Amino acid sequence: MQDRRFKVLLIIEQCNPEWASVPLVGYRYYEGISQLAETTLVTHNRNQSALEKAHPDREIVYIAESSSIRQYYKLAERLSKVKGKTIWPLYNTLSFPVYDEFNRQVYQKFRDRVLSGEFDVVHAITPMMPRYPVKLIEACDRTPFVLGPVNGGVPFPPGFKAVSRQEFAYFNFLRTIGRHVIPGYRETYEKADRILAGSTYTLNLIQDLFDVPDDRISLAYENGITQDFLKGQEELAQPKIDADVVRLLFVGRLVPYKGADMLIDAIGQLDLAIQQKVELSIVGDGSERSALEAQVNALNLSDRIHFTGWVQQQETLDYYRTSDVFCFPSIREFGGAVVIEAMASGLPCIVVNNGGIGEYVTEKTGFKIEPVSRSHVVEDLKKHITMLIENPALRQQMAVHAIDRAKAFTWETKVKEIVAMYGKIVPPAQVAHLNVR
Repeated sequence: MQDRRFKVLLIIEQCNPEWASVPLVGYRYYEGISQLAETTLVTHNRNQSALEKAHPDREIVYIAESSSIRQYYKLAERLSKVKGKTIWPLYNTLSFPVYDEFNRQVYQKFRDRVLSGEFDVVHAITPMMPRYPVKLIEACDRTPFVLGPVNGGVPFPPGFKAVSRQEFAYFNFLRTIGRHVIPGYRETYEKADRILAGSTYTLNLIQDLFDVPDDRISLAYENGITQDFLKGQEELAQPKIDADVVRLLFVGRLVPYKGADMLIDAIGQLDLAIQQKVELSIVGDGSERSALEAQVNALNLSDRIHFTGWVQQQETLDYYRTSDVFCFPSIREFGGAVVIEAMASGLPCIVVNNGGIGEYVTEKTGFKIEPVSRSHVVEDLKKHITMLIENPALRQQMAVHAIDRAKAFTWETKVKEIVAMYGKIVPPAQVAHLNVR
């Protein structure tokens, strides 16, 4: 038999090269795996225009949405908002019928092809939240099924109850209800041949909920960076011994749990001599922007702290490359791609140690603050910012290590690991005829 590559069915409902967040991450996985395996992608038809421009000749199956579900989704969006803010636990619950229609259509279209053994692997990548089932697993008796990376479920720290209320965390009980009432939910996790978890917290959560053994689950951070992101980055790690200004950077949505208010307070509490050496750029927009701007004005920091609003990705990269330190005190983060991007840009990172971002940053690449309380985070931000401003050599050392650390998160590295994992779960008789590259 002639050697061939793995034949993989990729289920990626959210897969779009022109969008940000999960749709772009889903696309990066598809793009990378397609270089190493023979892929069939099934995705939502909302992604069709962008994917056809990028890959007009690929085998891609688009799942259309019914008119009734389109109308329902508009209603779900309205019901999930209060004063312009989305209640995410409620939104995710109300959105389930939208996903379920996609899920069932995928099963109908591919059940017979999977049962016939056409694919070596079925891999469901999005949604990345660990709360939705994949019905096609019912047809995977002879075909290995991979789920993930899934990530989420990280709780708010006990010392931040006020923020958890602002973020409607009291609706989180809906997660537990969903596990018991959504058909196929438990079966998806109990039958999967391999589950990829996007953080240690989520890995432990899944193992506890479904009694998943170690050999069926592994850690796989969902975010990555392109190789182009790293080109020339070593030059950015050169010391700026005589710099009059140390440029701090925050990138993210301006919502309560991202913690920009704590960073502003920390800068306001710096010794005056240190404060005069600081400039902070806050890149992003969101519901808290007006309150944050008022906070800056009240602390007389408008000459030190600047808001850019939402900017295009290329402009965001310019901010990374002209900054010195990345400050991201988000108290509850799942993926946190901005931290990987900052490290790739040679920035020491100061983060809160709760969720995935605490696993990206090491003692050589920055500082992790325990989320004990708001005052504790502010005090540690102040301490670490001062240390990095007073010690340019430390900034340089961390910059070099940050770039090196980021190299482990390139998409090329990540998808090679995934395809190697396929080889461990595909029956040996099939692997013998594969040319795994």
